[in-house]
Amino acid sequence: QQSANFSSASLYIGDLLPEVNEGFLFEIFNAVGPVASIRVCRDAVTRRSLGYAYVNYHQVADAERALDSMNFTEIKGKPCRIMWSQRDPSMRRSGVGNIFVKNLHEGIDNKQLYDTFSLFGNILSCKVVTDKATGLSKGYGYVHYETNEAAASAIEKLDGMLIDGKEVQVGVFMRRDNRPGQADWTNVFIKNIPFEWTEDKLREEFEGFGEVVSAKPKEVQGSLGFGFVNFATHEAAAAAVKEMNDKEFTVTEDGEEVTKVLFVGRAQKKAERERELRAKYEAEKIDRIAKFQGVNLYVKNLDDTVTDDVLRDEFSAMGTITSARVMKDLKTGISRGFGFVCYSTPEDATRAVNEMNGKIILGKPIFVALAQRRDVRRAQLEAQHNQGRGNLPGPMGGAYPGAVPMPGMYRPGPGMQPAYPVPQMMQGRGGYGMQAQPGGRGGYGMMPGYGMMQPGRGAVPGRGGRGPVPPGRGGRGPMPGRGPGQQPIKFNQQLASSSSHFLLPLYVSSQARNAGGPPQGMPQQPPAGAPQQPPAPAANEQLTPAALASASPEVQKNMIGERLYPLIHQTQPELAGKITGMLLEMDNSELLHLLESPEALNAKIQEALQVL
Repeated sequence: QQSANFSSASLYIGDLLPEVNEGFLFEIFNAVGPVASIRVCRDAVTRRSLGYAYVNYHQVADAERALDSMNFTEIKGKPCRIMWSQRDPSMRRSGVGNIFVKNLHEGIDNKQLYDTFSLFGNILSCKVVTDKATGLSKGYGYVHYETNEAAASAIEKLDGMLIDGKEVQVGVFMRRDNRPGQADWTNVFIKNIPFEWTEDKLREEFEGFGEVVSAKPKEVQGSLGFGFVNFATHEAAAAAVKEMNDKEFTVTEDGEEVTKVLFVGRAQKKAERERELRAKYEAEKIDRIAKFQGVNLYVKNLDDTVTDDVLRDEFSAMGTITSARVMKDLKTGISRGFGFVCYSTPEDATRAVNEMNGKIILGKPIFVALAQRRDVRRAQLEAQHNQGRGNLPGPMGGAYPGAVPMPGMYRPGPGMQPAYPVPQMMQGRGGYGMQAQPGGRGGYGMMPGYGMMQPGRGAVPGRGGRGPVPPGRGGRGPMPGRGPGQQPIKFNQQLASSSSHFLLPLYVSSQARNAGGPPQGMPQQPPAGAPQQPPAPAANEQLTPAALASASPEVQKNMIGERLYPLIHQTQPELAGKITGMLLEMDNSELLHLLESPEALNAKIQEALQVL
């Protein structure tokens, strides 16, 4: 039935599977009436579905018809739960018309509960609580009526009735803080009771605080050492807890005198105890995180011989250290190559990050950063990746007016020359690009008009892209590829540092590179005032921190990228470009460690694959 309080034609759709998206829901709900909009609510970081959505109709009548006809229908095999969208949180939390139903048969689902209670009035929402792990009913649920009168009628008629063979209990819903039993409890739990105490002895010890309704030590072929005492009043129970908790008794057990210390506290249900312990654990966790926020450092790429004392000595000059530890394998005791250093103040930690990051310790450059929890770091990586994917340019029709659309071609973004082909398959030994022209021996330049990303208009020499390249020895046409004697072009910094344009290195023949004159359409000298870059080491030379230090930041990334890409390509040929771009966002000292350690590189590749 249509409620007068809900005239916005907006519906809440709950209990959705993660793979259900807006398009799928549109096909279902548009069959009832014209849909204005649909939004699946997603996690802000991971963009995964939260399991519910909102469907907005143009007409209230269409929304009402969808609620009546489609509630609890299966969407991809799972019944959905539909109710009116209530945007006012005070209305949702007021508790008006909300009832609690317990002792439900495990076979009762949302639809059966709805059908049973809908006889007494208009239901705004209805839910059977299930276990998140198993999906089975926990035996209780909630029904929210539009009015208190309908809720009162349901409580009067259904409380104590048999539903599927079980007598259900129906009552007004009360928030946990307002429920009786926490402010006026009378039942007391006693632990560590002497084994020879009987029920009479237990009653005798606690009768001094007030009238005892019952006293029973737990027994299974003898005392188990704990029991319960129920008082007539809350005041007596509270006094017993205050006076008897931690009280000592000297008793004789197995011929020896021992001292027993009683534990006396309010008796709680298992679920309540678990809830309190969970809240206590979370509070301690938050306090622990806050305590080390900004003072705990993560140190990576440590030599295997570095010990806790060596780590402390290296970092002690930056400030007062409260702890320093190198992480080791539990089985072998060998260093895992990383550790943690905790300072007493955030200022000391910041100074250590600035001055110690990249420092050479026992021949290896270390990586130093503020320590982060794994889930926080993973969320940041996913957010960076999702943000980068949002900037990916869309496919374009062709390289020039009237050209036939080509696979792998994308419309140019800011700072790009038109028509850059995204490489998709191997050509020859390592080149990527389009199919080679027949008749060539392996050396292919770039197709005219298909330049690399450039920072400004026109052709720019050097790292920004070389434009058309004459064919190499025996080449029939300027096409991308790689043949014998060819050298890779350095990564463009815009490409290497951006996770949204993961482009692979192209190759130009050494003969074309060393030709006497400049390539067609390209000036031989750089523009006036352009900084001169030192020559980069050859690709087969070992890359050292000293070699990087003599280059500009852009060239440093290029040098690392040229060595990192072939290593990644060995295990992930199809995603090598994307993974290379993602890894190049890391610090240079950490990238040098990846070049030296296949194990560390493989671990980073696996992390990147999880994000992709």
